[in-house]
Amino acid sequence: MNATPSTTPLGLHVQGLRVVYGSFAAVEGLSFDVAPGESFGIVGESGSGKSTVLRALCGLAPRTAGEIGLTSSEPGAALPPPGSLGWRRAVQMVFQDPYGSLHPRQTVDRILAEPLAIHGLGEGDEREARIQQALDEVGLGAGFRFRYPHQLSGGQRQRVAIARALILQPQVLLLDEPTSALDASVQAEVLNLLEALRAQRRLSFVMVSHDLAVVTHLCQRLLVMQGGRAVETLAAADLAARRVQAPYTQRLMAAAAGFVRPAA
Repeated sequence: MNATPSTTPLGLHVQGLRVVYGSFAAVEGLSFDVAPGESFGIVGESGSGKSTVLRALCGLAPRTAGEIGLTSSEPGAALPPPGSLGWRRAVQMVFQDPYGSLHPRQTVDRILAEPLAIHGLGEGDEREARIQQALDEVGLGAGFRFRYPHQLSGGQRQRVAIARALILQPQVLLLDEPTSALDASVQAEVLNLLEALRAQRRLSFVMVSHDLAVVTHLCQRLLVMQGGRAVETLAAADLAARRVQAPYTQRLMAAAAGFVRPAA
């Protein structure tokens, strides 16, 4: 059995990240740092490469060039290298579509048990306790344990996806537009849940979203992307106060303001 991971928060270092599909560069020379315990957002229009960044971090997209690594505030801390089993345990991802990311023929119990089995964590009563604790932490009781994804609402499915990511006790959580497929009222519930879990577990977040209001609510700093490249990095407070420099970010904010009916 693997040892229990440290509760010390971990951060991320990304330097010169490049992701290429054929002749198309989805991400080009991207660099940023996420401090241990920080909530960091990535925003941009569709096709800007923001989701590809998360996929590269968790090994689902090819990293053509650049460096990625975990960071710690503890000098000399042993950190798992990218792609290793330890990295995959420390860095977990919650996907945009909770229905598409959950196996339709597996019960919630089996969905949560699978990562524990892969990483050799817990057996018998210990595994049972881990599954129940994960469900309790995301606000789902034991009654949901043997249901299938199609028997759950969208918000409940996303809570299961969050529980699956957290059951390995990661230190970095990658969030790919985790509420965009949900109703507005359910979005608020899931965002509040994520923020509470981050504080409780001292997690670091990297959250991708096209919704500036969501990122401003949940993140401390954010990176603006366009065409696979970084446009600017700013504090969420600056975005909320409209203190932005790049023309692209200004256009993004104007678009986020929505439709305004012209005067008669």
